[in-house]
Amino acid sequence: MRTTHLQRGRVRAGVAVTATALVVALASPATAGDGHGHAHSADYQLTVMGTTDLHGNAVNWDYFKNAEYDDSAHNDVGLAKVSTLVNQVRADRGDRNTLLIDAGDTIQGTSLAYYYAKIQPISKRVEHPMAAAMNAIGYDAAALGNHEFNYGIPYLRTFEKQLDFPLLAANATNDRNGRPAFAPYMITTVRTPNGKAVKVGILGLTNPGIAIWDKANVEGQMSFGGLVEQAAKYVPEMRRKGADVVVVSAHSGADTSSSYGDALPFPENAATLVAEQVPGIDAILVGHAHQEIAERVVTNTATGKPVVLSEPLKWGQRLSVFDIDLTYRRGHWTVQSVDASVLNASTVPEDPKIIRLLADEQQTVVDYVNGVIGTSTEAMSAATARYEDTAVLDFINYVQAGAVQAELTGADADLPVLSIAAPFNKDAAIPQGDVSVRDIAGLYIYDNTLLGIKLTGAQVKAYLEKSAEYFKAAPAPGTYAAADLTNAVTPTAPNGTPDYNYDVMGGLDQPLTYDIDLAQPVGSRVVGLAYGGVPVTDGQEFVVAINNYRQSGGGNFPGVTAAPVVYNRQVEIRQLLIDWVSANQVVDPAVFSSTNPDWQLTSGGTPLTVTP
Repeated sequence: MRTTHLQRGRVRAGVAVTATALVVALASPATAGDGHGHAHSADYQLTVMGTTDLHGNAVNWDYFKNAEYDDSAHNDVGLAKVSTLVNQVRADRGDRNTLLIDAGDTIQGTSLAYYYAKIQPISKRVEHPMAAAMNAIGYDAAALGNHEFNYGIPYLRTFEKQLDFPLLAANATNDRNGRPAFAPYMITTVRTPNGKAVKVGILGLTNPGIAIWDKANVEGQMSFGGLVEQAAKYVPEMRRKGADVVVVSAHSGADTSSSYGDALPFPENAATLVAEQVPGIDAILVGHAHQEIAERVVTNTATGKPVVLSEPLKWGQRLSVFDIDLTYRRGHWTVQSVDASVLNASTVPEDPKIIRLLADEQQTVVDYVNGVIGTSTEAMSAATARYEDTAVLDFINYVQAGAVQAELTGADADLPVLSIAAPFNKDAAIPQGDVSVRDIAGLYIYDNTLLGIKLTGAQVKAYLEKSAEYFKAAPAPGTYAAADLTNAVTPTAPNGTPDYNYDVMGGLDQPLTYDIDLAQPVGSRVVGLAYGGVPVTDGQEFVVAINNYRQSGGGNFPGVTAAPVVYNRQVEIRQLLIDWVSANQVVDPAVFSSTNPDWQLTSGGTPLTVTP
């Protein structure tokens, strides 16, 4: 295992980006000009590159398929690809004329990230592969994403210490003293070819939803304010301290919406609002939404000036490139224009330097995820789990509900136990025969933990009605393509309801059965709800196994945040599934999945036929 070999004080061709430089820049920026009061005329182009939502993708590899990553659009992923793009831009623009930043969600999302969080956690001697790669590529700053908090604040602090660049989060505050929990911004100096100084301010904004999604990890320790409010505080401060250019790195989507509804006073996706409402910003690197936005120009309402937004998709599939043209007049720089574009990682090879750097870690993780832990009596697939009852989601619900039930005590132990699961990964499959860690891990690609809460029958019905918003209307019986029924647009999901916000609910000791009638209006679609063949009554009590993301408000499902918690052992669901297979050795759908579907899509009471 490679030990940590960080080099503090990295200086790249005239761009100083160190912990010391950050402190100095925040405290005492230099004055533009030649020091003699003489004005000079000079034009200069600065290039700021950006990535976001890397989610533990260091190399172009799909750990669940044990093959190079590929999708329907033939995208490639990973920092090794990003490195090649960055090298090309630096060669084209001139290394000294570029900066490289990130907009968060770096250390969660792949088996690589999971391994170095839970199997062999990073430490003073074990370096995170993402830290090693980002240091080698030469990042200048990164905003924090919400998934940075998944493994707890101490883990995040360890990762932070391994970086050669600062983690920024202007809207994260320490609950003990109300002070910033991370550096809000940095101001770094770029030297032009003729030696003039351009002061570049980079403001980091993270997502307010952390307070909900990772409540167990941050409550009482950190609070997360609104992006607009904190940008309005810090952008003027950056300008006063000499920033000629202000770039915001925001882990927040461009299209204003909140998956948690009004549970927080600050919107989840607010990058456009920041551009519109906060004067003094030149460009915003957008993250969190996993969208590709090559360039979006937003007019600031106070100044009438354009602000350019760009979002480079996810996982290192794209690199945003902001070209910022400046003019030097009367002792200071003025931004004349900003142009943005994205470069496609699938057009370039991986950087062999990054591949060599991470070779040992990559092989360690590949060996781990391919280890056989049991067998399955038949093949199971999640391909159709979005629109029909499948054994795969039944398995997840069975394991979750069983884990909760085993820990219930007193009167709660007599309550029927239900469970919810979402079709996180439609490519997930359990083969017949040998089952490996990666087969099971592919079923559950998020690092959620398990809780048990108490809901009434009325609340179970309301929960399922919320879940049924995922579907588009089907006014008549017949055959429908899956795309014509799923991912409905809603007020809180303007780009379509994601698969992870559709939950299937199942019973443990008795089946929970229901139809979703898509001929009915939203809010009145769930019909025939029964437990063990008996209609569920409004006052009936259930214990529901649920993940921490959902229980803390993710997806804005009704009733769950205030529901009594009867189980919370902080056990990760993915590991729970792996442990179950390891302990039981045999996965047999006959144990947890019925022959007849527990739920189905209908129109006017007639079952629908759905094609892929």
